[in-house]
Amino acid sequence: MTARIRLALAQLNFCVGDIDGNTAKIVDAIRFARDSSAANLIAFPELAVTGYPPEDLLLRPGLHRRVEHALDIIAEAASGITVVVGHPEQDETGIFNSCSIFRDRRLATRYRKQQLPNYAVFDEKRYFTAGAQPCILEIDGFHVSVTICEDIWAPRTAAAASANGAELILTINASPYRIGKRAARLSAIRAAVAAAGLPIVYLNLVGGQDELIFDGGSMVVDGAGRTVVDVQEFTEVVALVDVEKTARGFIFDGPNDELTADQENIYQALVLGVRDYVEKNHFPGAVLGLSGGIDSALTLAVAVDALGPERVVAISMPSRYTAQMSIDDALDQARRLGCVCHVIPIEKPFAAFNEILSEVFAGTTADVSEENMQARCRGLILMAVSNKYGQIVLATGNKSEMSVGYATLYGDMAGGFAPLKDVPKTLVYTLAKWRNRSREVIPGRVIERAPSAELAPGQKDTDSLPPYEILDPILEDYIEHDLTPQQIAAKGFDLETVRRVASMVDRNEYKRRQAALGIRITKRAFGRDRRFPITSRYSEQTDVPNIAR
Repeated sequence: MTARIRLALAQLNFCVGDIDGNTAKIVDAIRFARDSSAANLIAFPELAVTGYPPEDLLLRPGLHRRVEHALDIIAEAASGITVVVGHPEQDETGIFNSCSIFRDRRLATRYRKQQLPNYAVFDEKRYFTAGAQPCILEIDGFHVSVTICEDIWAPRTAAAASANGAELILTINASPYRIGKRAARLSAIRAAVAAAGLPIVYLNLVGGQDELIFDGGSMVVDGAGRTVVDVQEFTEVVALVDVEKTARGFIFDGPNDELTADQENIYQALVLGVRDYVEKNHFPGAVLGLSGGIDSALTLAVAVDALGPERVVAISMPSRYTAQMSIDDALDQARRLGCVCHVIPIEKPFAAFNEILSEVFAGTTADVSEENMQARCRGLILMAVSNKYGQIVLATGNKSEMSVGYATLYGDMAGGFAPLKDVPKTLVYTLAKWRNRSREVIPGRVIERAPSAELAPGQKDTDSLPPYEILDPILEDYIEHDLTPQQIAAKGFDLETVRRVASMVDRNEYKRRQAALGIRITKRAFGRDRRFPITSRYSEQTDVPNIAR
């Protein structure tokens, strides 16, 4: 006997806390799926009503009252279609990460997430109580198990769904992006498919939320572990999937969008992160310092791609040490991208600070104090423009610099959002070249010249740091993989170099704690992903002693 249903996968972008706006978007999608697409069922991502993650908003009693009101509105819209929607649920036993299934304008059933992640960027055990029961939904001859995100990463949850009579698993997700996440998800889904012997329909959230990026990438994996439907990443869409159940198994017919390669999806994550942070926080645009170097050049390209050239202002702030080519390249890039670039030299404020500090600095020689003073002059100018016009300042530093503290507090670290905060320097170059693939918007000379802060005569980054092709893999192993200096040196790096790098990482935690929020793209970013104490005497600079037992 053949049975057919049409699923609408609402891969949409929701804003945390905007319960009214999110609810209106949900209702619009329900009407589209039912009236324009003849769908039998529409599914929305995890915690769609509140946005993900709502964090300590979940502790506000008023939030839950508003959620209940929103669910009443969604239930009223659920006529002629089954609706699966994620939301928080509170009762006398706790708060749950739940989804409700509405049909015929009433609540048909409800599911509570069983597996609560509490690692990396996740804090779900801080807020939620785990559910215990599977949910099997009968719809037009199909028995569908509904699960939520982390549930599918535990194959036993999928196996339990099969044991309870499910024929198909629908999982709704708010799974954040990082490099390599698509492959990790697919591996987890295939493990769940193998454990349950069932196809899995995977729906994911899309959008930026503070440092987190949700990339969409919804998919269907059949009972043999083959990906039979792929939905475009980083895009809002209500994707339609026709499912036919035959005596020989399931047949799926839906989008097979071409997915992006690594460089493109990293760049798209940065663009989405900037756009959503600016839009969701109601900034009219962005302003940034354009030095003529590679980091600010890539930041400008991302900002223009995210917001449009008319909403981005660049400011070149040359000092007595700035090469003319840096000014020329900054102006050239702004022209190529079509945005305004002001040139505001910092010589006058720098000279003024030198003068007013001359008595205090008497008898000393020029050092990093004077270098940082230049960076702070620039930070003051950027913040003044931000205050005057309301634009957010985009900090332009990269992960390599933030790791070792090669950045100035209240200077080049000034800003409200840092697009490249989790992008290593070597990847900055890779992404700049990728952005130039069809049209050179970043002048070639910016990519080719040796990096320099230009805060002293003839200064190069390599005066203070190992070459980035050596520094970045050391940082990855130390920060993302928790290897000791000795373990990293065993890979072929000079032990003293590794120890010096590790020491710089350790002693600059205080700077990172004060840094602007930035987009997460790696396995471990600075922010909610990595929580090291500032005051600490723990060190791995020497070999671990053998302790007799």
